[in-house]
Amino acid sequence: MQKSGFILRRRREFEFMSRKELRPEEQLKVSVSWEITHSVETNASPAFAWNYWTEVTNWDDPPAKFELDGPFACGSRGTTRLPGQEPLHWFIREVNPPHAATIEMQLQGATVSFKWRLVGLTNGRTRLTQRVVLRGEKADMYLSQVKAVFTANLPDGMNKLATAMANADPSRKSPTPG
Repeated sequence: MQKSGFILRRRREFEFMSRKELRPEEQLKVSVSWEITHSVETNASPAFAWNYWTEVTNWDDPPAKFELDGPFACGSRGTTRLPGQEPLHWFIREVNPPHAATIEMQLQGATVSFKWRLVGLTNGRTRLTQRVVLRGEKADMYLSQVKAVFTANLPDGMNKLATAMANADPSRKSPTPG
């Protein structure tokens, strides 16, 4: 059984205003232009979930293809390839095995970070949480595209990942229905 939650929010103080609508002194206070957080639970054990997730060849999000140059470690660089688009380059900003990691993608004047957290639950299950944050001086240039892509795809993608992890975990007696 999987549980999922969905949170979509903008910076509290400026809920209904874009960065451009703020006075210059207020713009400095807005460090996050947009963020989305989603959590799912999987029947995979925490150790298995971490090892499965940090093996980039397990990232299954068609039509995207993922490559990592080196180990899943701080500073390693990766590439996401989508048909008909230029490759997207990213790097692993922070790793705290087996609980958390942050992957960042630098854009012109902005950054998208993907903060993952894995928490062990009762009965050997694991909660996976991904927080996607768009920030930076020119974040508004990317806001509509980033918001549309992740609002539409994050829940289904994480549910798919949680199911794949549970089905691949040899310590689980019965697979999770997909």
